[in-house]
Amino acid sequence: MSINKYEIFLKVVELGSLTKAADMLGFTQSGISHTISSLEMEFGFALLIRNRSGVKLTVNGEQVLQPIREILKWNEKLKQEVADIHGLEIGTITIGTFTSVSVHWLPGMIKQFRSEYPYIEIKLMEGGYLEVEQWIEAGVIDCGFISLPTREKFDVIPLKKDRMLGIVSKENPLSAEPFLSLSQIAKEDFIIPKAGSDYDVRRVLDKAGIKPNVKFSAGDDYAIMSMVEKGLGISILPELVLTRQNYNVAMLELEERSFRSLGIAVHSMKYASPVTKKFLKHVQVWLKDNT
Repeated sequence: MSINKYEIFLKVVELGSLTKAADMLGFTQSGISHTISSLEMEFGFALLIRNRSGVKLTVNGEQVLQPIREILKWNEKLKQEVADIHGLEIGTITIGTFTSVSVHWLPGMIKQFRSEYPYIEIKLMEGGYLEVEQWIEAGVIDCGFISLPTREKFDVIPLKKDRMLGIVSKENPLSAEPFLSLSQIAKEDFIIPKAGSDYDVRRVLDKAGIKPNVKFSAGDDYAIMSMVEKGLGISILPELVLTRQNYNVAMLELEERSFRSLGIAVHSMKYASPVTKKFLKHVQVWLKDNT
């Protein structure tokens, strides 16, 4: 069993390209190709289908992907446990996140964490709520920021409630209102986050029994604000997203106050690595001191 071969295989799968994996890992493309071929010979079957657009997993490759992820995960945990016994603070942590946390929390969290643990490598993966949960479930990341309640049975640390606010263009007459009423939301063109990132907004709308006139769906919070600014519709976004934004939009309290609950999750706290546990503790302390 070669851990190095498994790491190379996983990187090729993640990037979907031998060339990109070679560039990122500092190998030649022929070296990467040779490693994959060697692994295929060991297993006795093809792992990847190579074509002009890149590579994709064979059916057999799909079957061994998760066990290989688990081997690498446990290998990293073993290294961290040994280092912990020796009083060393080293290792790697991969964190799943979404836009508002990436912009407003993580820079400060990571800066302070790195000052305390300079030899711990931090990797980030950004996506929607659903993607982060899928990454936790598959073992792609060590921990991930999520919106509660989670759809999976993870170990979760609740972090903070975040108010949901209506946003309208400042040229919209609604901008002068003291709050955004439910009836007004139903009458206006609405811009909603893309599927997988829309749970918080959907919860607000479903609770109020509103079926909005959805005109656009956008995958980025800041794209939504830009569209609202241009008068293409109204929307509902978390207050954290709206912090320090420079768009010409008005933020309105909703007629019925609503919140999203943010947390951070791991697949199992029992099996979380020492570095992951350090980061989880750091997140809670940082939020207490900075929010």
